[in-house]
Amino acid sequence: MALGLLVFAIGLAVFVASRLAGVPTASPAPVASEAALPSTQSSPAVAPSPTASPPPTPTPTPAPTLEQLVGQKLIVRMEGTAPSEALLGRAQRGEIGGVILFRFQVKSEKQVRAATEALQAAAKAGGQPPLLILIDQEGGGIRGLSWAQPVASATRMGRRNHEDEVRSLGAAAGKALAAAGVNVDLAPVADVPGDRPSFMRDTLRTFSSDPETTGRLAAAFAEGLASQHVAATAKHFPGLGRVARNTDRYAETVKASRSALDRDLAPFRTAIAAGIPLVMLSNATYTVLDPDNAAGWSRAIATDLLRGELGFTGVSITDGLAGAAKTRGVSESSLAAHAARAGVDLVLLTGLEDASARAYDALLERAQSGWLDRADLEASYERILALKASLGG
Repeated sequence: MALGLLVFAIGLAVFVASRLAGVPTASPAPVASEAALPSTQSSPAVAPSPTASPPPTPTPTPAPTLEQLVGQKLIVRMEGTAPSEALLGRAQRGEIGGVILFRFQVKSEKQVRAATEALQAAAKAGGQPPLLILIDQEGGGIRGLSWAQPVASATRMGRRNHEDEVRSLGAAAGKALAAAGVNVDLAPVADVPGDRPSFMRDTLRTFSSDPETTGRLAAAFAEGLASQHVAATAKHFPGLGRVARNTDRYAETVKASRSALDRDLAPFRTAIAAGIPLVMLSNATYTVLDPDNAAGWSRAIATDLLRGELGFTGVSITDGLAGAAKTRGVSESSLAAHAARAGVDLVLLTGLEDASARAYDALLERAQSGWLDRADLEASYERILALKASLGG
């Protein structure tokens, strides 16, 4: 009893002291009145806002290596009707960006498809971007796939001058190319022949001597190809219609004035406005634009004119360099290096596989030394990868 009284007295003393010191004491929660009680239709309780987490830091994409920058620029020839082990190895290591096929290598759709699938599988196995597979499918006698459209030559299509028909033929060509694993057609020809001899006109490869007609039909053919996810190539910039002899076998020079060349440029302007994805540069020299270098390795033409003046943002490609090198007594590697330095995106190496392998080594060495500008290489690399992504490869 005495102990209980002592404990009570101590508790009472503590309570009084705390009140005098201003320390609040816990009191029982008041009982809510009936009016304050929640109804059955009250708003749901608002959950407390979660603490905001900082956004994840994106993982930076590593800069491409020089090996990647150089490798993506090379379009090379395949020897025979199937890729060699050496070529498959180069595709797997990323030392090539694509392969061109020629008519003499084409035996059947099944055979071409097997070759293209093997090449693409090799690139994929190495973690490389898909390859561009190119062929000439202009029409008439210039058809890598002999069974595919357009059977009519460009000249015949031009005489009929039906845009819808040309667009339909382009779509038919694109369907056949895609079925064989080809994703780039080196067509349409946008060259306009003049009054003088023209090897392009003589071989029925030009739509018309009228720039407006040529531009419309070239754009229509490109649209047909695009409907089948095959990229078109307007060629041969800034125009090969005035050239008398084949530039694969002769070093040709165009001495026309700038106003005359503006007429030749008109179809390319039309094609570019229509969204043509590739433009091929010619192997001829144009004295009024650059007296020292052919278009394929002229910065004045490939960069200043094509991109600066005409506003082209797609992928540029040289014409075949093996024949051009032979006519000039230089190496294919040398022309490829000068084309890359001029800002051309893709170099078309039509020589034997050993020669194109040497070209890769030569370009890589030039890039490592700084002779090739890295900014130019990176700009080309981005355009090439964008093209490949657009093809769904």
